[in-house]
Amino acid sequence: MWLKPEEILLKNAFKLWVTEKDNEYFVLQRRRGYGEGGGGLTGLLVGTLDTVLDSTSKVAPFRILHHTPDSQIYWSIACGVTKEEIFQHWEWLQQNIMRTLTVFDSSEDVTSFVQGKIRGLIAEEGKSSLVLEDDPEKFREALLSYWKGKVPCQGWLYLSTNFLCFYSYFLGSEVKLVISWDEIWRLEKTSNVILTESIHVLAQGEDHYFSMLLHLRANAQRPSADHKERIRSSCQDQDGSQCHVIIPMREVVNVEKPVSGSRALVVCVRGKKALRFSEVRDYQRLANSIRSRCGISASPLHSASSEAIRGECQSLLNHFEDNPEDVTLMVGQKDNAKAVSTEALMTVFHPQDMENLEPKMLKEKMKEQSWNIHFAEYGRGTSMFFTKKTRDLIVRGVPEALRGELWMLFSGAVNDMATHPGYYTELVEQSLGTSTLATDEIERDLHRSLPEHPAFQSDTGISALRRVLTAYAYRNPKIGYCQAMNILTSVLLLYAKEEEAFWLLVAVCERMLPDYFNRRIIGALVDQAVFEDLIRENLPQLVEHMTDLSFFSSVSLSWFLTLFISVLPIESAVNVVDCFFYDGIKAILQLGLAVLDYNMDALISCHDDAEAVTILNRFFDSVTNKDSPLPPTVQQALVGANDKASNFGVDISELIREAYDKYGHLRSEDVESSRKRNKLYVIQTLEDTTKQNVIRVVMQEVRFTASQLDELYYVFKRQHFLSCYWTMKSPALLHHDPSLAYLEQYQLGFHQFSTLFSLLEPWAFCPVKSTLSLWVFRLIDANQDGLVNFKEFCCALDTLYGGSFTNKLKFLFKLHLPPAYTGSPLHAQKQRMPHVSLSEDSPHMNRHAAFELPEDGVIRKSPERGRGKVDLQAYLKQWQNEILKKEETIKDLPRINQAQFIQFSKTLYNIFHGDPEEESLYHAVAHVTSLLLRMEEVGRKLQEPRSPEAASKAAPSSAEGTPAEDTTMSPDSTDTSSSQSGQDPAGSEHLEVEVEWSFSFEQVIASLLNEPAIVRFFERPVDIHLKLGQAKAAQLKLKMQK
Repeated sequence: MWLKPEEILLKNAFKLWVTEKDNEYFVLQRRRGYGEGGGGLTGLLVGTLDTVLDSTSKVAPFRILHHTPDSQIYWSIACGVTKEEIFQHWEWLQQNIMRTLTVFDSSEDVTSFVQGKIRGLIAEEGKSSLVLEDDPEKFREALLSYWKGKVPCQGWLYLSTNFLCFYSYFLGSEVKLVISWDEIWRLEKTSNVILTESIHVLAQGEDHYFSMLLHLRANAQRPSADHKERIRSSCQDQDGSQCHVIIPMREVVNVEKPVSGSRALVVCVRGKKALRFSEVRDYQRLANSIRSRCGISASPLHSASSEAIRGECQSLLNHFEDNPEDVTLMVGQKDNAKAVSTEALMTVFHPQDMENLEPKMLKEKMKEQSWNIHFAEYGRGTSMFFTKKTRDLIVRGVPEALRGELWMLFSGAVNDMATHPGYYTELVEQSLGTSTLATDEIERDLHRSLPEHPAFQSDTGISALRRVLTAYAYRNPKIGYCQAMNILTSVLLLYAKEEEAFWLLVAVCERMLPDYFNRRIIGALVDQAVFEDLIRENLPQLVEHMTDLSFFSSVSLSWFLTLFISVLPIESAVNVVDCFFYDGIKAILQLGLAVLDYNMDALISCHDDAEAVTILNRFFDSVTNKDSPLPPTVQQALVGANDKASNFGVDISELIREAYDKYGHLRSEDVESSRKRNKLYVIQTLEDTTKQNVIRVVMQEVRFTASQLDELYYVFKRQHFLSCYWTMKSPALLHHDPSLAYLEQYQLGFHQFSTLFSLLEPWAFCPVKSTLSLWVFRLIDANQDGLVNFKEFCCALDTLYGGSFTNKLKFLFKLHLPPAYTGSPLHAQKQRMPHVSLSEDSPHMNRHAAFELPEDGVIRKSPERGRGKVDLQAYLKQWQNEILKKEETIKDLPRINQAQFIQFSKTLYNIFHGDPEEESLYHAVAHVTSLLLRMEEVGRKLQEPRSPEAASKAAPSSAEGTPAEDTTMSPDSTDTSSSQSGQDPAGSEHLEVEVEWSFSFEQVIASLLNEPAIVRFFERPVDIHLKLGQAKAAQLKLKMQK
């Protein structure tokens, strides 16, 4: 890089620097300890010193100095990390500066010109860097020690978007470490007797420890983006307890600083309200951030002027002031279609009788009165403060009439619905009548959703459930529909209107329970790992008795997926849902710990897992809600089913209160930190399971060992990730579908396949490498979807590495038949030429490949994924054909025509290029070619006495199996010959002879078997381990060079 010219002193500098190049005005120097030679003891000391220095004092290993012949002053103008970089600067100076300097008369003018030119270059680089560098924290570094064995290595840790790297140089010993983020299983902060504070990195089964970090916490966690839709602030309540308030960005009108010099901030919201926050750290940055985000988060539907928006909002706020009960309803809600239900199902099937004076109803009214007092004191709706009193009211249970409103508020769904008016209605209209795999699963599960509840024994509840689930599957095809979504949505529909239930489902699936509802339920598995950690910390007695905690993972899966709805009676489960919407996943973890603690003695005394499951099921059946106003027809508690359970019933409110009292110390921040720590391990465990399944399936088809397949899977998966990162529109990324089988998870398009195949091919396909890669790609792409999976890739390599001589030749032979080789119009012209040089390359093939393959390789024929109907019959038919497919014999191969045989001969020449026996192999191919041509000539002479009718019938059969592109020449040649038959019968006969060229595979292999040099070449073993090692080293370099 170019440097701002600075004067330096060279009195003792030549002991630390070695001059590589110099001229009249410039000197290129290398620092001792770098590059060739190393510089002896001085070089070792200099290299060590440069490594352990602080980053602000580190010196680049190469530099360029400017000087004049009659001056002893030197100016540093450039530096470089690599020799290539500094040589580029040196060449630029030679080509652009040296000639100009000869016209100056004085040294001062030369120096002034050089300094001005360098400053101009720096200014130009600064402009481009401002455009490209949008995130200055994409690359970080830290000084630390890396423990390699029992010896620490002082060096630098570098963190980038894709890699964790370490470099150390100490007294000639160099340590380099490069770890891709997708290879890391664990990344956590640890401590032991030797290292009081360190970071533990587990990657590919190896443990790495880093200590003496300057910013350990910052390095141990990768930064995450903040939520841009709401402001969350903590403050002190009147009684000294913590409280917080959430302000949607759409409600913010302005942010002001009341008094200069103070650290206070005033946030003005709609409705002529203002919130003052004092002692705000970095308040100026916060104010600017809020202002910018308010502009970004404005609804795209509201494109009118700010005055019109404020006038419309003011009219809505006036309406809310007159009708406080409508505060939490959707702002700007339009008249929905008649198909959309506008009432909560509980209101329809269990309307409350306000004149009922039963004890349960009186308690329900007391709860409502307590909430009304809370609203009057702390506000209602989005401006409400969340205090300790709020949590106490939640633990006691939310009143039936307020449950839907508070769920919408706590989850943030009220904000989503207000900013998307009419969105749900449009989704319902668009999704009606669609038929996908998701809709089929929804229909199958509709009548399994709370079947005991009257609301879902009627068409009203079933239709509403169908519309919500189908609309969400249409909105988010990546999730679509997963089991447990129907149970959760059923409960949401009981207490919320249909559109509100939809937005609650959006909040749960996309924010509150991320990655829960997909094919691999990664989010649930991560929270199970968090739950196991909490069991070890809080229930040591249980851990001592049950060392294997995987039992609790399998048992608690339904707890997390359904929020205890599937294991608790409905009247008790809704209280758990109340806590979940208020506290998030922390409430579920607390309740899970309380359940295990309550049954501690029974679980310790059980003898097997089945007995433990029975104990927990019996406990859940005994949980009741004594304050529930629901009638017995709605409640699902098994009162008469188990007499023992009814004797020691547990009230859900007491259980929740106990969970908060004993485990309320859990913080959401700690839970999120534990989630991040365990997510790496969970994902890598799933990936490892996928890899083992793939290898087990592929091993049945190939001769590679398990270790070889493991290495092949690594480079194949790495190529997939490289293509996804460097090519955002790669077919592998655009067509990635997590719902596919594990064998189809990682696939390569043509360009990615070509790069990887060039690294692993056993022979030197030198001159026409891309063309042959294209033919191989077409051949192994069995379903012609433009993507190659791991099994197809391994089967091709297995043939080339471990196949017999016959199988290898058959593979090469099929490369020159459809669908691999399709020819081009230029082939037809070359076929009419009487003399063709077999040693020439075919540059037209590359042009043809680029012309025929838009985007990435092939025209895709697979059914489109996504919202369209999945053709299950086609998949079943394809599966049946694969089962019934018989082993292909050499007799099943079609004959190869003239153009295909010429290209086949060229391919053999290209394969043999660079081989030690190249000359003898070339002679062997020439001999085989001439022999086959003589055989064909003899065959034609034997058939000359045939009648013209027989000859015309034999012509098409000789080209059997050729593609349409290659056979188009036949009718042209025939027409040409017939039109010229009266003028040049001999020429017409010659053209017909050229068209009739064709050879069978038996003829080709029989001729090749007579050449010992060719047989030795194809039977020569190739070390795949060596190829894999070279591929791993060159894989990333090739991608970066592109």
